[in-house]
Amino acid sequence: MKFRAAVLALSPLAACSSMGSHEMSVQRVAATPEVYATVQLTADISELSAKQKEMIPLLIEASTHMDEVFWKQAVGERKAFLDGIEDPTLKRFAEINYGPWDRLDGNAPFIEGVGAKPEGANFYPHDISKDEFEAHLAANPQDTEAFKSLYTVIERNEQGELIAVPYSQAYPSETKAAAKLLMQAAKLAQDPGLRKYLALRSEALLSDEYKASDMAWMDMKSNGIDIVIGPIESYEDRLYGTKAAHEAYVLIKDKSWSDRLARYTKFLPELQRGLPVPDAYKQEMPGSDADLNAYDVVYYAGDCNSGSKTIAINLPNDEDVQLARGTRRLQLKNAMRAKYDEILVHIADELIDPSQRAHITFDAFFGNTMFHEVAHGLGVKKTLKDGGNVRQSLAEHASALEEGKADILGLYMVTQLFAKNEIPQGELMDNYVTFLAGIFRSVRFGASSAHGRANMVRFNFFQEMGAFEHNAETGTYAVNPEKMGAAVEALSRKILTIQGDGDYAAAGELLADMGVIGDELQADLDRLAAAGIPVDIVFEQGAEVLGL
Repeated sequence: MKFRAAVLALSPLAACSSMGSHEMSVQRVAATPEVYATVQLTADISELSAKQKEMIPLLIEASTHMDEVFWKQAVGERKAFLDGIEDPTLKRFAEINYGPWDRLDGNAPFIEGVGAKPEGANFYPHDISKDEFEAHLAANPQDTEAFKSLYTVIERNEQGELIAVPYSQAYPSETKAAAKLLMQAAKLAQDPGLRKYLALRSEALLSDEYKASDMAWMDMKSNGIDIVIGPIESYEDRLYGTKAAHEAYVLIKDKSWSDRLARYTKFLPELQRGLPVPDAYKQEMPGSDADLNAYDVVYYAGDCNSGSKTIAINLPNDEDVQLARGTRRLQLKNAMRAKYDEILVHIADELIDPSQRAHITFDAFFGNTMFHEVAHGLGVKKTLKDGGNVRQSLAEHASALEEGKADILGLYMVTQLFAKNEIPQGELMDNYVTFLAGIFRSVRFGASSAHGRANMVRFNFFQEMGAFEHNAETGTYAVNPEKMGAAVEALSRKILTIQGDGDYAAAGELLADMGVIGDELQADLDRLAAAGIPVDIVFEQGAEVLGL
């Protein structure tokens, strides 16, 4: 795999549009324009069969239709929007952000005259309020399921009344085109599990019924290539955190790394039983069909390609499927390596105490990311109070709490597995110090990212508990391993309890109190920008890059 380092210069328009406070935002500095490193997204395809090589361009083409849908969900029709921007630098930045709002700067607008990003993106009318939404459901309870569905857009009819429109009807040309391409790919698939999944996913795009294809995706064990496609995550909906946005990943399995990871899934039931909460909060057991594999990703599209890039996947999100079958955890090794090489090691050189920099390792970065995804399957999916979904109870706070849970439980799992001598590489301090450096990396994603908000909470919680020490003279940080372990356990307990209780108010209070970047941390983060360290990566990608 080849990486070509480059940077994208940020226009001064973007630099001067930063928010006025440190609260939930990382400000852009005009003198330090290096924001994204450009990486050529390649993989070894030499062992793929002729039919697999024929499939990949079809899967990439299907993914481009998810890209077009996400543009409509985020801001509007892609071509019409971009054609209205004359400045080539602004246009490129708008392409990366899927709109005129900087996703790494709390969605601050970087084009003059653009207002704030609507909380509900284009999933709802821009003039809607929560009061109006709830009042409609109170008067029309028969609409509740459709209005709260992951797969509907809320619009107004000619009379101005709210209506729910299924995705397949809201985006008919894109969904039909993608469905046709998936069926073509299914006919080429030599792996029966992949063939079944592609056919069912094609049908799901047309019917908005995804459970059967999610189950089929869980059944796949021996496929060498894969695709995640359709409406998946709900981060873009910041009004209710409900509506799923369209995206796609095209993937090639790394079999040798996957074999290394497979052994860890057997520990899930034991780790669930050992969570640091009362028994009532750990009665759910993760499904036994969960698996863990490493992939090289060869194409990103839509939601996952906007702003900061995903480096690991834990799916499906359907709580019923998770309880019945578990989840699949996909580690995107080539994208992960790019972020480690281009960003994390340089952050460590600036902010980690020199005496602990030897503990920054790719294996620890990979492991922390991997166990983050595994940890999504732990804890509770249903609240103790009424058995409802945690996601619905916590509404717009749900994504940030879930990402915070996964991060902290992932580190908790690492701690427990090292104690059992079940992790053969490295030592626990590698994971602790690399985890701390990873907080600085993710905090830079800002307020528009659930991951960024979760990292802000964790940093401040750790600081209060003395999990690390800050040297004011050098601006560097050092882990206190004993206090780190205690902080991991305490924050795990706090987040799991909020989720289990379905406590919306407590979730909001935690994010409001802890989701703040203080002046001291902001000064250290500004040094990263001054040093020209990119915040994230963008890709040169596609069939041509792969030589297909």
